[in-house]
Amino acid sequence: MGVDRMRANALFLLIGTLLMSTPARAEVVSADSGGFQIRSVLTIAAPAEKVYAALGEIDKWWSPAHTWSGNSANLHLSLQAGGCLCEKLDNGGSVQHMVVVYAAPGKELRLSGGLGPLQREAAVGTLTFSLTAKGAATEVVEVYNVGGYTKGGWTSWAPNVDEVLSQQLGRLKSYVEIGKPQ
Repeated sequence: MGVDRMRANALFLLIGTLLMSTPARAEVVSADSGGFQIRSVLTIAAPAEKVYAALGEIDKWWSPAHTWSGNSANLHLSLQAGGCLCEKLDNGGSVQHMVVVYAAPGKELRLSGGLGPLQREAAVGTLTFSLTAKGAATEVVEVYNVGGYTKGGWTSWAPNVDEVLSQQLGRLKSYVEIGKPQ
């Protein structure tokens, strides 16, 4: 195989991987001084039970760039009501990012809390993953509603949070479909 053909194949593989790991639709539904809602929808080529179980394997697909410790292996998510999305810190400390408030295996997972810098604000948030079987695949709808007080309002926060959560959802898709986040 010639060098040009190898490069072309590598480029097509890269483009395919990027397309596969990007949510089909991501949007800031609304944002104002009182809060915001973001929503992403994508289809994962796996049954809903497998996708749901993978949500609990957050240490395997969440980006280390969006952890406080810099290491996704420090994350843990228990898929039951009262379960914690928690992170161990290298100094012996820990972070409770969110708490599971609703767990319906293969159907829906709902968590309450403020992710990342939202914890420093007077924010409350609800992150919901709704799973719907679509033949042998699963449609995942991720919605994050955030409200509360922050100086200057929430409008400027929404696009950044949307970008981070859309990236994580794409990494989940890649993890479920090919065994590693891309």
